[in-house]
This record gives sequence, structure tokens and C-alpha cells, in this order.
Amino acid sequence: MKANKLNQLAMGVILTVGSSLAMAHGHHSGGIPSKPTKTLKAPFDIVHTKITTEGNVAVFQMAVSGNAGLSKPTKSGKLAGSSVFTYVWPTSLDSATVGFDTKAGILAFAVTSHPDFDDTPLFDENGDGNPKNDGNVWHSHWVVLQPDEACGKGALKVVDIPKDAKPKLPKTWPGLPILIDSPGWNPLFKKGALEVRVPFDDIGVVNAATFDGVTAALRVSASVHNPLLCVVNVFKVASGDLSLPGKVNK
Repeated sequence: MKANKLNQLAMGVILTVGSSLAMAHGHHSGGIPSKPTKTLKAPFDIVHTKITTEGNVAVFQMAVSGNAGLSKPTKSGKLAGSSVFTYVWPTSLDSATVGFDTKAGILAFAVTSHPDFDDTPLFDENGDGNPKNDGNVWHSHWVVLQPDEACGKGALKVVDIPKDAKPKLPKTWPGLPILIDSPGWNPLFKKGALEVRVPFDDIGVVNAATFDGVTAALRVSASVHNPLLCVVNVFKVASGDLSLPGKVNK
């Protein structure tokens, strides 16, 4: 029995920050399992994607074959053409769920890093007293995505806000002319595991949702104009086809 218990413990890592990180690096259940891809950088090689709920909190989880969050974009020194690395949970949730107009596009939860700009003006992620220099620190967003051929054939973008348009926006919208929210929910990394805990007023809509998992690079356009932020390199899709097969709590 003792040897068996030791083997079980060795299978994974449990991170506790207020509650347990229930997804261990070596053992996963439910959600979307994905086969490792040897040719892909391990920090973005998705092996498991999951969303569960605890009370009114949705727990977004992702596991990769390497150390999650280890790889970040290289700083270019300018906004135009700069890169964004991201872990993304595209969902079937209506965009109105988090404060955008209804049916505005694909609502996705994302954890991003981008050293050339800061899009979380309400939060000081690196704790240095300046909330405007934290883009390189992994942080969370809600984004609304739509396809746009200007980003490449079949490519997605974060939806732009046309000049003089007045769409419905969340209270923590960071002021950029795109459908993005910066709610301040902190991502937690532990070796191959990533978790973000997100509270909802109506957890029932989350329980009924479906989802997928994506790792990708985005790029700010050279003109910093429509389209402002394009998905230019999809590293991996958990399902393989972005069909949103994942079911919450299953």
C-alpha cells in the first residue's frame, strides 16, 4: 500500500492557492485530452484542457508537455508589429455574458504575455507601483474573436471597434479600440499546469457551455489599425479542429 500511494503522489503536482489545483501534470480526467506533439515547443504543446466550476467560480485549466508560461515573446521596442503569446479557451458563451454586445463573435478567455505594451491599466501585476509596465507578466483577458481575411486566409482577429461606434463594453475594458476586457484574474502556473479562477454572477451559463483549448501567437498590425490584433500563428488546438467539444464539469 505504501509503495502504491507513493506512485500515485509521483503522478502529478498539486498547487494550492486558496484551493487545490485539481489538474496534475501527469494525470488528467475529463475535459479534452490531446496527444503530445514532439515538433512543437513544449510550453505550448497542449495535452489537456478543462473547465470546471466550484460554486460561482469557473476554473480554467490547461496542461502542456513542458513548463507552462516558460516561453514569452522577445521585446521589439515598439507597439507596431509586436507579438503576443497566449493560452486560450474559446467558448460557446455569448459575448454578452461578460459585458459585450450579444452575438459579437467568439467569446474566449485568454492568458497572455506581450513585453511591448500594457493592456491592464487597472492592475499592477509586477508590483512595482506602476500599472503601465506589466505586459510581459502573464495576465488574463476576455476577447471576442471573428475571422478576417486581412489577417490571413481563415485567420481570426480580436474584433475591432470602428471609429465613432459605441458598443457595449465591460467595466474593466482597457480603452483599446478592440473587444477586449482586462478583468484582473491572476493565472497560476505550476510546471506543466496553468489555472485561472474566474467568478461569475450566473454560473449556470458556464455549466451549459462548451469549449476548446488553443495556444497561439498574435501580432499587432504594422499600421496599428483595423485589424489591430491578428492571430498569426496557431501553435496547437486541443481538439484539432476548433469544434469546441469540451463540456464543463465533464
